Amino acid sequence: QVVNYAPLTLLPSAVPSALFEQAYAVQQDFNLLVDAISQNKEFLEHTLASTIKVDDFTAQLFRIHMQVLEEGLAQSVFLGINRSDYMFDCGVDGTPALKQIEINTIAASFGGLTSRTAVVHGRVLKVLGKSKEASRLLPNNPSKGLALGIAKAWELYGSQSAVVMFLVEEVQRNIFDQRCVENELWNRNIRVIRKRFRDVFEKGSLDDAKRLYMDGQEVAVVYYREGYVPKNYDQQNWEARLLLERSRAVKCPDIATQLAGTKKVQQELSQPGMLERLLPGRAEAVTRIRATFAGLYSLDVGEEGDKIAAMAIADPDRFWLKPQREGGGNNLYGEELRQVLEKIRDSPERTSYILMDKIKPQPSMNYLLRAHSPLQVSECISELGIFGVYVRQGKEMVMNEVAGHLLRTKAIEHADGGVAAGVAVLDTPYLV
Repeated sequence: QVVNYAPLTLLPSAVPSALFEQAYAVQQDFNLLVDAISQNKEFLEHTLASTIKVDDFTAQLFRIHMQVLEEGLAQSVFLGINRSDYMFDCGVDGTPALKQIEINTIAASFGGLTSRTAVVHGRVLKVLGKSKEASRLLPNNPSKGLALGIAKAWELYGSQSAVVMFLVEEVQRNIFDQRCVENELWNRNIRVIRKRFRDVFEKGSLDDAKRLYMDGQEVAVVYYREGYVPKNYDQQNWEARLLLERSRAVKCPDIATQLAGTKKVQQELSQPGMLERLLPGRAEAVTRIRATFAGLYSLDVGEEGDKIAAMAIADPDRFWLKPQREGGGNNLYGEELRQVLEKIRDSPERTSYILMDKIKPQPSMNYLLRAHSPLQVSECISELGIFGVYVRQGKEMVMNEVAGHLLRTKAIEHADGGVAAGVAVLDTPYLV
């Protein structure tokens, strides 16, 4: 009842090696892009203007962002741990193409558990007499890469006695994933504490230099594994979040970087010329990034938005409707998409969503191993995530790395949702 094995596929899943390499090659560009957005107050203000009128959660994050900027940032070291997620779209001619679903800039999970998955699949293949195939599985250890980023930020903060604080949920279902990263830090003699928003509200404090203290211990880095959905917050938790944001501690992510991961920002980036503005003089990076974009459409109030809404209502199977939320299980499809859009088509509420072309991957067969689930062969689709880590001190990029990958697979009848949402399971890419 207490502990269960992580859900996983019985066998590794085929992934086109050219698309896998493309996803790795563009990750450092995405790291630079997310960092550039987080520093661009005007861009965030302009892009989220319509969203914050109708989406309370994004509005509250934005208010804290503005308040911290007005006070002046106490933080000088910035740590980004993000995960860019893709699917393989088999277009009209059947050639698979890499298409970005989203980029997660807060609490990007499964870097720990996926560091263990390839070993399990290697063992399964050997048991099946497939040693040659087993030897082709790529080693993958994101937990080490993520920990290197946290350790670098801790070092640049400049206090040997300060701790790293994992900000965690009230009920921790995904604790072992976090422990993998935590153990990497302990191995580097960096102390880790685990606290909830409630603990920060009750025991957190700032001194005159805006250093953050928890239970009398100075905190160098706050690593959020919580705080990405509205239900993570009540009034106290919002106050705790504000306290953390005002501090000198390195937040992973700081609130501007969390806002950079919103769906509305994703849609705005697809506008002509936008990437060039955010990444001046980086034409090659812009080309690599743009090649991964699927069709993204704005539902802002006005003639253009009306046209897009009508198009989606007329042909709901062509699109996904995405709210400004992380954590999977939020997107709408087909009939449900049509019903929601018909209800909100004439209301400003529609601006809290974006519309995206539906991606049509090629399914494959696998067994999904899940506690208390029947064992049956299922038609499955996979989603590839690439972990990126960067550290910036002032204006200087000190570290910009790709930290590894994550493959998640789900049965095709489950249109949406990740591992934590109980739909997808962990997998290993078998490059073909």
